[in-house]
Amino acid sequence: EVGLGTFATAVEAAAAYARAVGGFQPPPPTVVTESEGLRLHLSTSNTTGYAGVTFYRVGQYHARTRVDGRKRTLGVFDSPVEAAVAYARAVG
Repeated sequence: EVGLGTFATAVEAAAAYARAVGGFQPPPPTVVTESEGLRLHLSTSNTTGYAGVTFYRVGQYHARTRVDGRKRTLGVFDSPVEAAVAYARAVG
């Protein structure tokens, strides 16, 4: 028996176990969001369904916010949920 440590959340414990047995896969963005306590910002006026997230090109999405009135790109992501998580991390 091997101890893997003490973890703040069940998600962190599960990830540590998966790493130890060799089956680690990064958790999906919705799980990351829940474990970090973030709230995704939904939007009914945006085709992606998320505030700060726009379609970039086939299969990619931008996450952007405004800082001092200027657009700030947070990155390009493979899914709108991943982009929404980046936006939530940036704006809280």
